Amino acid sequence: MSASPSHTVGLGASAGGLRSLQRLFARMPADLGMSFVVVQHLPAESRSALAGLLQRQTPMPVTDATDGLRLESGRIYLIPPGGCMTIDGGRLVQARPARGNQPINELFTSLALEAGERAIAVILSGTGSDGAMGALRVADQGGLVIVESEDSAEFSQMPQAVLKSGAVDRVLPASEIGLALQHYVELPRFAATLSENGYGPADDLEAVLELLRVHGGLDFGHYRPSTVVRRLNRRIALRNTSLADYLEVLTDDPTELDALYRDLQIGVTHFFRDEAAFRRIADLLELRIRELEPGQELRIWSAGCATGEEAYSLTAVANDAFRRAGREPLIRVIGTDVVPGALEAARKGCYTLQAVDNVPEEVLRRYFVPVGDGVAIRPELRSQIEFIGHDILGDEPFEGVDLISCRNLLIYFTRLAQQKALSLLETALNQDGLLWLGPSETAAGWGYGFEAIDSRWKIFRRSGPR
Repeated sequence: MSASPSHTVGLGASAGGLRSLQRLFARMPADLGMSFVVVQHLPAESRSALAGLLQRQTPMPVTDATDGLRLESGRIYLIPPGGCMTIDGGRLVQARPARGNQPINELFTSLALEAGERAIAVILSGTGSDGAMGALRVADQGGLVIVESEDSAEFSQMPQAVLKSGAVDRVLPASEIGLALQHYVELPRFAATLSENGYGPADDLEAVLELLRVHGGLDFGHYRPSTVVRRLNRRIALRNTSLADYLEVLTDDPTELDALYRDLQIGVTHFFRDEAAFRRIADLLELRIRELEPGQELRIWSAGCATGEEAYSLTAVANDAFRRAGREPLIRVIGTDVVPGALEAARKGCYTLQAVDNVPEEVLRRYFVPVGDGVAIRPELRSQIEFIGHDILGDEPFEGVDLISCRNLLIYFTRLAQQKALSLLETALNQDGLLWLGPSETAAGWGYGFEAIDSRWKIFRRSGPR
């Protein structure tokens, strides 16, 4: 039996994609230890000759993807025409097409969750925007995103859509992607000297962090060293260079410095993530609303809001809770982040159909309106939210907040930074206010006034004296 892959590569293509796939695999080394899953937009009724055409270009076995098939290294899997498949537990899984029928996004999104930093998304020639949202998910998990260059792709609309998402690491002709992947997996990684709370002596690494701080104002010294080192190693591997040489690149090339800065920021978010958790939050908010004095507003802070999906989800839930309590909604929501581009997208409130795929139909009708090929937040909901640039560690906290959502942000901080953040969040909350953290985070045992009221969904109540 073949070994499990070191990395899993998802390849998405549409119009003109056959020629791009042939050029790519003709120069793809066969011994990289990777598995390749190909999805191309083809009608369900078509009989694809893709397997035979690709097999002429590569010694790697080319296999039709079937439900339950385990991924193995050194193999190429072709998702059937019109099919939709995801990856779960190292196996291909037949999936029902989601709203908008975007099988590349479906594959890439599952790949991001399955493989994390071992995920690679490649977007080749095609029309439309399928793949853009999924590529963003891969990038958010620390994976690699490559798109075919405009002079190589017969149709560049699909690669351009991914480029606009800001998730792309390399833009290459199809024939050069194989060599780039070889460099990516074979270049030795550096390892910083790490301690529980931060970095040990590493002059080049400290110089990189200082360049980043001057460039964008964010101190990545507060981030877990493992996160910074892994993502920095990824950028170094893409350059096929060393840490010392990469430091010189950053000094001379502001474009690469900005790319690294964006790469290190945390931007994972989507609407109603963990639906059961949102139902629990909805019940708690309704109880809180019934305790409010007449004319008193409900205040919510979505910390690390990225492009706004969770902030809007919380606002919708709060509006529904007010209705169930028989009261007129009086809500103020603050969404904060350190990424100006993400905040700009959040303020626009426009999203693709793929982004709202898991939003219940009733919520879609009540809070969204169709706009072009996507949807937009209704103005009355958008008016309840203010998006603000804010560093949870460097700026003063807000005051009088009833609910703070800070999910999957503290996990990226060092222990000292976590302690500081929790202290500031405690200061921001009203007495009995709610703190909602991510599944791998906790506010218990830190010496602050938080008591757990839902251990599964990591919801805490501020119980200490003010």
